[in-house]
Amino acid sequence: MRLPVLLCAVVSLCAAPGPVAGADRSCADLRQFYTGKGFTSERVPQTEISGEHLKMCPQGPTCCTSTMEEDLAGLSNKETEGLIREAGRSLQAVFNSLHRNFDTYFTELHSRSERSLQEVLSPLGPLYSQNTRLYGDLYTDLRQYYRGSALNLDENLSEFWSRLLERTFKASAPTDVNLSEDYLECVAKQQETLRPFGDVPRDMKAKVIRAFVTARSFVQGLLVSVDVVRKVSQVSLSPECEKASMKLIYCPHCRGLASAKPCSNYCANVMKGCLANQADLDPEWQNLIDTMIQVASSFSTEPSLDVVLSSIPVRIYEAVHYLQENMDTFTAKVYQTCGTPGELGTGSPTLHEQKRKSSSLTASEYKPSPTAGLRLEMQVSDLSSKLREMRRYWVQLPLALCGKLAPGSSSQDKCWNGITKARYLPEVMGDGLANQINNPEVELDITKPDMTIRQQIMQLKIMSNRLKNALDGNDVDFQDASDDISGSGSGMCVGGQCPRSRPGLYAYSPDNNRVRGAAVSQTGFCSLLLLLPATLLLLLQR
Repeated sequence: MRLPVLLCAVVSLCAAPGPVAGADRSCADLRQFYTGKGFTSERVPQTEISGEHLKMCPQGPTCCTSTMEEDLAGLSNKETEGLIREAGRSLQAVFNSLHRNFDTYFTELHSRSERSLQEVLSPLGPLYSQNTRLYGDLYTDLRQYYRGSALNLDENLSEFWSRLLERTFKASAPTDVNLSEDYLECVAKQQETLRPFGDVPRDMKAKVIRAFVTARSFVQGLLVSVDVVRKVSQVSLSPECEKASMKLIYCPHCRGLASAKPCSNYCANVMKGCLANQADLDPEWQNLIDTMIQVASSFSTEPSLDVVLSSIPVRIYEAVHYLQENMDTFTAKVYQTCGTPGELGTGSPTLHEQKRKSSSLTASEYKPSPTAGLRLEMQVSDLSSKLREMRRYWVQLPLALCGKLAPGSSSQDKCWNGITKARYLPEVMGDGLANQINNPEVELDITKPDMTIRQQIMQLKIMSNRLKNALDGNDVDFQDASDDISGSGSGMCVGGQCPRSRPGLYAYSPDNNRVRGAAVSQTGFCSLLLLLPATLLLLLQR
């Protein structure tokens, strides 16, 4: 009784998943599938052939010839790269949308502030009407700075206050006094010591610079992110990855197991191996995203971005009003330093009357509408939430691709494991190049990282540093932001400064013993070669 049971067990094992050896299985299904992919049907055999010729798929009875295997391998590589680029384009679209929305918001804030100049400064009379170009130039400089021009905002603001001081002093001087350009320059130089505009220039400068530095660096961070995603998404997959993706996607068809979906863990190992270099972006990518979230949050920190921009006209009004109120004291001190320009006469009645009529408007009384504040909160909230969603993009990409390449592979016992329809036993590898040393699906040299991606990691580091400087209110030179450090060369020379000893761009140190041993061996051999001529010379002399 036991013998028949044993025979049944053996027979059932031999009939396990996979095509039956010796059976002349028709290749009609594969022919239809193959031609559906755009290939010619003449390459498909009528019935199964021996699979000894297969280089990527498991050998065994198959309907795939060597040419078909190569065709499908190229197709799998093209489709995988297409999915990577499609995911990259989607991510770029999100960043571009964030940039467009913030840029529109900030530009509207700037324009609204500029439009309010006339309303706020018109009580100054000629000091406004005769100096509209001076005020307009200030807003032009601020706009150009935000757009990335190589302006020194600190110097530009100081220059604005100096020119405004000259013109205010000149307008307040008696009509019969002729003030030379040299004298007015002397007056302007008293700005730091005599502080004719009170604390307004210093306070406004600190707040405006901080607002514009953070806004400009934030926009630059969004653009750099788009550029990094674009360049990394265009990196070609390795030949080893092409073989692995072929085995994952199309070898089931060659084996007659077209209905078998790849095991999820199997797909994960293939994609983690194929995208190992991309996953190494993760630490610096997260660092950049986190810093951009910090910068976005700073926009709503008091004084908020909208308050700073909308209050610029009011701060200018405060400053001029303060000087008018204290003009006699300031003039006396100027005369002590710069000398008396001439006989005092009758002052300008227009300005004195305007001085009496003008009310003391302060920035605390002039705030943007609650709607503007609500819109800023919505901007910050939207920016932060969208950025958080993208933090883990590079390490989540392999699993996202598997969701498209291996959809519906729920059963872990009846899935394609690279050999047959059964459970996939190897463990799933970690993320990044260093963790692929034992990847059973993709053969990688972990001591040879992709240089394009290493250069983009450097780009992320540089941008994160700029953003952190911006958070501290430090002006950052963005001239090198457009420098393509991912171009020719190593990308290790930043701002024209190249390190003397270039660090190794490895995920982790290579096998030092093996490298050291090879170096010693080669050095010893070279030393022997160098000694040979001297030895021969001595022998000849003897």
